[in-house]
Amino acid sequence: MDETMAVIGGGPSGLMAAEVLSAAGRSVTVYERMPSLGRKFLMAGRGGLNLTHSEDLRPFLGRYGAAGKTLKPLLEAFTPADLIAWAQGLDQPTFVGSSGRVFPKSLKASPLLRAWLARLDAQGVTFRTRMTWTGWDDHGALTFENGEIARPAATVLALGGASWAKLGSDGAWASVLAGQGVALAAFEPANGGFLVDWSPVFRERFAGQPLKAIAITHGRRTVRGEAVVAGYGIEGGAIYALSSDLRAAVAAEGSTTVEIDLRPDLSAAQLTARLDRPRSGQSAATFLRKAANLSPLEINLLREAHGVALPADLAAAIKRAPLKLTGLQGLARAISTAGGVRLNAVDEHLMLKARANVYVAGEMLDWEAPTGGYLLQACFATGVAAARAVLAKV
Repeated sequence: MDETMAVIGGGPSGLMAAEVLSAAGRSVTVYERMPSLGRKFLMAGRGGLNLTHSEDLRPFLGRYGAAGKTLKPLLEAFTPADLIAWAQGLDQPTFVGSSGRVFPKSLKASPLLRAWLARLDAQGVTFRTRMTWTGWDDHGALTFENGEIARPAATVLALGGASWAKLGSDGAWASVLAGQGVALAAFEPANGGFLVDWSPVFRERFAGQPLKAIAITHGRRTVRGEAVVAGYGIEGGAIYALSSDLRAAVAAEGSTTVEIDLRPDLSAAQLTARLDRPRSGQSAATFLRKAANLSPLEINLLREAHGVALPADLAAAIKRAPLKLTGLQGLARAISTAGGVRLNAVDEHLMLKARANVYVAGEMLDWEAPTGGYLLQACFATGVAAARAVLAKV
């Protein structure tokens, strides 16, 4: 065994672990099975690279559901403010968008990644790409597909979840850890779309169009935001925020129904007042467009929800348009995944209970969160936590 620290996985969690370790003067090698680093990180940047969120830490922690209790000390130790300061230290200033989300001013991932890799290179980090990790040999050495082995002083595993496999996170590591007795939860798609049985005409005409400034209710939870009509169904931030509950309901019942409020800023009484006027021979579509400022997409969504012959109480129809979700998109297209290494399979320092001096960070762990900066924040924070734990122990 040498004094080198191994990081398996070149995404945000792995690179952050490598930064913390190398900044402390440790020798670090990052192993990545893809030809280049940070591929999914770059993919996230296509939408502007939502790094984190500016909301207060208490509601921020609530975005992680049942995993929030475990993640709390890690996120308190590397907060959104810390992440913003880190980005600014790489000459990537940030700004807060109207939704409270935090973005680099460049709105791109590539400048930040280039600056980050340059820093890691200056700190002496060694990068080994096209290195597929396959587990351990009988003597405890790390093994790789090309036949190489490594005997690091400690290992940080940061191989990602199981979505967007073509970018590197295929979840193949699960069988390796299961063979070591590590408790795993099955992978499930998170932050993905749900299937809707649109009419052919609606699908052809409106697929790809956004529903803006809406509210979606499922059970007792209501989320405001945006959604996008897809050929297969519906996706987007407001749906992603409910995805855990929606996924569970579909799994239990085979389908579930959400209610869409197309005008959440208006009460039913206010809408009724707007709609309480003579139609003067106008078609229903023209009347709704003029009286309630509904778009063709919104009007036709009402017909999908309530039937072609809209109900007499148009205000109620606009405030509560039911949409039946009949399934969900698979892992391949989900933004992130639930499942992975169960949180009770690691100690409070993220070290595997089944394997000494092996730490786990990022999406490999069984947590999920909606889009909005929460995903990357937890990936960075768990990478920091794993590296600090290594430094404290090894």
